[in-house]
Parts: sequence; C-alpha cells; structure tokens
Amino acid sequence: MKRIAAMLLLATLLAGCSSGLSDSRIKPTFGGASASVASADELAKAKAAARVEDCPSTTSTKATVKGLPALTLDCLGGGAPVWLAGLRGEPTVINLWASWCGPCREELPLLAKSHRELGDRVRIVGIDFADDAADVALDLAAKSGVTYPLLADPTSSLKSSLKVVGLPQTIFVDEQGTIVATERRAYRSYDQLTAAISRHLGVTP
Repeated sequence: MKRIAAMLLLATLLAGCSSGLSDSRIKPTFGGASASVASADELAKAKAAARVEDCPSTTSTKATVKGLPALTLDCLGGGAPVWLAGLRGEPTVINLWASWCGPCREELPLLAKSHRELGDRVRIVGIDFADDAADVALDLAAKSGVTYPLLADPTSSLKSSLKVVGLPQTIFVDEQGTIVATERRAYRSYDQLTAAISRHLGVTP
C-alpha cells in the first residue's frame, strides 16, 4: 500500500509541473494567440502610439558558430526587417516573450526600466514569439512602458536554433555577436535582471 501511495503522489506532482508549464509559460505547439485582424496601418499607428523604437539596422553577414541564427525577422508593427546574425557591435539582451505568456507580462516592465537606465550601454531587443496577435502584443508593450525595438516571430522559426522550451527566455550576446548565455526564467525584480546583465555582459547600473 505504501508503494502504491508513493506512486500516486509522484504522478500528481509530475502532472502539476506539466500543466503549469503549458498553461502559463508556453503553448504546447507554439500555436500563439488568436490571429490578429489589425491592418498594417493600424499596427503602425499602435507602434507609434506606444513609442516603440525602430528596429536596429543590420546587414547580411556570416553567422558565427556561437552567434545568433542567420534568419531575418520582421519588425513588429512595421519597419525594416532584421538579420539576426548582424546584431553585433554592442552588448545585447534579447528577450523572447508573447502576449499570452503570464510571466512575460510581469517581466516586461523590468526590461523597459533596464532600457531606460542602461540603453546607452546595452541594447535591449524583444522578440514577440509564437504570437499571432500583433495588436495585442503592441498594446501590452504600451501598457508595460516598453519602447525598445520589437521583432516578430509568429511562426516560431527560432524554436529549434535557440532551443526555446518555455517563455520568457532571455539571451545575452556580446559585442562580437557571440551568445554568451541563455536564461530560461522570468525575472521577478529589477535587481535580478540587472544582476544577470552584469554577470553575462559586464554592464552594471
């Protein structure tokens, strides 16, 4: 009887971990939210109203072995597409998030603050991942105070190359374009976030 009780307890704990992950952090199939019906013009106006900055200008360049994937992503809300492998020249924090991700909603204001405080020394870039509701994402960005550049990956093209298993996910890239660290957790405080930036990129508040 004790053995059966132990097995039932283990099954209950495993079920709880699984449901928590799929429910609040990641869609099991990365299907994203309901498709947005907003037009390109409406999205551009939403982006302007949120004061989200233009996406960084990059040129096609050879991807490094430990660098970002050689993929092009659209700029969320309109703008020039971005060649990810070309994000070099300054320390960069790339945050993968989605409007349907609960922990992401709590974390976005912290990233917004880091952009205000450290923007002249570290580049912050967000990627709206597995999210078809671009208008909802831009509305969330506005409410969170996010003004740093935002890219869009509604089809989850980065899932394999960046080993995305849950959201949020934050990637730290040095000046040479090398990925120096990836953290798969939500930052609960500004101190937690800036400690990670300092640890991986050597940039302190």
